[in-house]
Amino acid sequence: MYRAFSALFLTAALSGCATSWVVDSNVKSFATPGTTVPPGATYRFERLPSQQADTARQEGLEAMAAAALDKVGLRRDDARPQYTAQINARVTAALSPWADPWLYGPGPWGYGYGGYGGYYSHRWYGGGWYGGPMFMPQPSNPWYAREVSLVLREADGGNRVVYETRARNDGPYSSSAAILPVMFEAALQGFPNPPPGERRVNIELTPASKK
Repeated sequence: MYRAFSALFLTAALSGCATSWVVDSNVKSFATPGTTVPPGATYRFERLPSQQADTARQEGLEAMAAAALDKVGLRRDDARPQYTAQINARVTAALSPWADPWLYGPGPWGYGYGGYGGYYSHRWYGGGWYGGPMFMPQPSNPWYAREVSLVLREADGGNRVVYETRARNDGPYSSSAAILPVMFEAALQGFPNPPPGERRVNIELTPASKK
């Protein structure tokens, strides 16, 4: 029965990927009461010391976030910013939930026998997985958990936070080059007046955008 169910799921998933694919993100956003962000407002990116240590990686993430910020009407201007944007992204991988516990559970070889020794982190850029082909759920493949965040602050005065948002996604697809930009877009849905509480944001990707 396990094999039959896995085969049925794989067939359905492959047929779905031939046309489109939906990235579903759990999003939670906060806007500071009494503040407004005018359309066309300018911003620049602000980096933490740890982010300054890897310029290439951070520039790539900023390009992803900039595309999402542009869609909500903000404009990057490093010389005359009205706001500063601090962004972050995290990608981790764990054993697939499709894994057979008899093969991949705790044992004499340790948890994750078969190639994945528990929960571990990947580099965002330069790692072997980044930009690689996406795959369907298989017992021996990892399950990816992703999170992006953005904090918008006033550039002058007390550096007050005016907007904070976070998006989470998990699944078997390894192509973070396609997923992370969509997650930044999902995180900014409803800007600058987001609905209260956590919400699910679904954004469809076409085969062309997944390459």
